[in-house]
Amino acid sequence: MAGGVPDRGPPRRRTTPSVPSPSPPATRSCRTSTGGSTTPRPVPSLEDSRFTYGFNSQYLSTVVSYWRNDFDWRRQVQKLNQYPHYKTTIEGIDVHYLHVKPKTSEGTRTVPLIMVHGWPGSFYEFYGLIPLLTDPSDKDHLVFEVVCPSIPGYGFSAAPCKKGFDSVCAARVFLKLMRRLGFQQFYAHGGDWGWLVTTNMAQLDPKNVKGLHVNFAPPAKPGLAMTLSILLGRHFPKLFGFTAMDTERLYPCLDKLVLESIKETGYMHIQATKPDTVGRGLNDSPVGLAAYILEKFSTWTSRDFRNLEDGGLTRKFSLDDLLTNVMIYWTSGCIVSSMRFYKENFGKGLDQPHARIPVYVPTGFACFPNELMHSPRLWVQQKYRRLLRFSPMARGGHFAAMRSRGSWPRDIQAFVRMVEKK
Repeated sequence: MAGGVPDRGPPRRRTTPSVPSPSPPATRSCRTSTGGSTTPRPVPSLEDSRFTYGFNSQYLSTVVSYWRNDFDWRRQVQKLNQYPHYKTTIEGIDVHYLHVKPKTSEGTRTVPLIMVHGWPGSFYEFYGLIPLLTDPSDKDHLVFEVVCPSIPGYGFSAAPCKKGFDSVCAARVFLKLMRRLGFQQFYAHGGDWGWLVTTNMAQLDPKNVKGLHVNFAPPAKPGLAMTLSILLGRHFPKLFGFTAMDTERLYPCLDKLVLESIKETGYMHIQATKPDTVGRGLNDSPVGLAAYILEKFSTWTSRDFRNLEDGGLTRKFSLDDLLTNVMIYWTSGCIVSSMRFYKENFGKGLDQPHARIPVYVPTGFACFPNELMHSPRLWVQQKYRRLLRFSPMARGGHFAAMRSRGSWPRDIQAFVRMVEKK
């Protein structure tokens, strides 16, 4: 059933998802816990620590003040409602999704595209891109019909009740969703966990996934080609097709590939082992939840932002957009179930069948310079055997869809055109 996101009421089965207004208990709890009737207990950050120890306490107070006094949740609910929300039950799970159909004249061909988010993002990451895809300003551009689901356990999709719901399970659910919507063939895009979910979709159903576009492709296990390229690529870059950006992002290896990973993957070890413990605390504290989520939007956008007092958050994003994403986690209470997705995937090891199987669906890769892990063309080709397009982007980081308003949709357009011509 179609509709908007109402101001009131909890999400109900077979209805549109429901975002609480400022009056329901979830939002009242948010206001109270951010400094209403309780005594806040901020811990001052160390001198000159900026964001190197995590979210800076002084700047967190600024964010919380804006959240309490200036952030207009009702207005953001209206923004969420500009696109139709749906729910459908697949494999016993209520799956939330957006389905945006372009307003086209009769006879105009549209291209179906499913876009899948990751953690700690949500379907909201794609809001700025949807109009550029469904209503492009250039009449010669392809017109897309866009589906943006919430991974089960994220946002307004219900959480799985049993252990084992990993990326392959999510891929299977989304393939059924696209079939239920009547799409025989379609394109898929994913970043972060969405990269793995859409990759699994291409592996499970290569005939119907017409093309795959990703902006994140970390190798599961280093193979011989990758190992040799790491060892020799600095001295013989042309031998491995390395560009100047490749050598800059990869070397020195100890700093760029090892130490940087250690600095930015602490959360991953927690969520891949004992997600419920820390998740329980975050689910009760909106301030803690905001700090945990927004810190990723700082350092994952640019490592240099660790050295700024405000983490550079508003250099690339608005507080309204950032807090709307946080509110989706808070009002749905999904932080624990979203973190469990790490446990379900990493808990099975790095040598799962899908990690060993190449992808033969036509693939496009957008390589953003500030992505968490840099992936040269050679590495991407080890997994994606029909890599039609490899696009080094001028700027951008992990949350490319939320930030790259121009370059990202242009790359999608170019990639799909390449596939359509073949």
